Amino acid sequence: MTGTPGRPLSSELSEQLISVAVDILAEEGWGRLNSDRIAARARAGKAGIYRRWPTMAALARSAVSRFTLVTPPPAGDSLREDLVGLVSRWTGPLDREERAVASIVGAARHEEELRAGLDDALVRPLASAVADIGARAAQRGESIDVNRLALLGSVLEAFWWQRYTAAGDGAMTSDQVERVVDDVLLPIATPTAHAIQPEPAPV
Repeated sequence: MTGTPGRPLSSELSEQLISVAVDILAEEGWGRLNSDRIAARARAGKAGIYRRWPTMAALARSAVSRFTLVTPPPAGDSLREDLVGLVSRWTGPLDREERAVASIVGAARHEEELRAGLDDALVRPLASAVADIGARAAQRGESIDVNRLALLGSVLEAFWWQRYTAAGDGAMTSDQVERVVDDVLLPIATPTAHAIQPEPAPV
């Protein structure tokens, strides 16, 4: 957390300001996040905000970096089970933290601090979860080619961004999630039956 020299910053006020900022992002969007609104809601002075974060993007990064957007699944008995566990969150509507993230995705294209916050909250945790799934698969004798594993991670990330930017509440049905796993993710991770069939002998 940033700050200027002086008396120690109150951790309690810092937490309050972050919570208020998340509420504003989730309820009203990035365009409505400013020091006046935060100070009014938190009943705090604007100086206390800027002692901690020089910009609203820095505050948003501090808040978003704390989020747990990707939960590594418990070890399953198959690659499919691991993937279904990883994306099971997609069956629920966006929660408060996810709505806050959704509000900054567009602005993050132009704000380095926001991009860094999204990297901390989603990109790196997802990459770690995919690497773990790949390691588990190898232990079961289902080794995934490194290039396929990288592509799997990229496609999963794209689906996560789609969840935050699509119209509606972001929820998919369980059937839709399983179709994504069966029709998109598994074929990326493992060779298809067609791909491993030998070419027909010439006649």
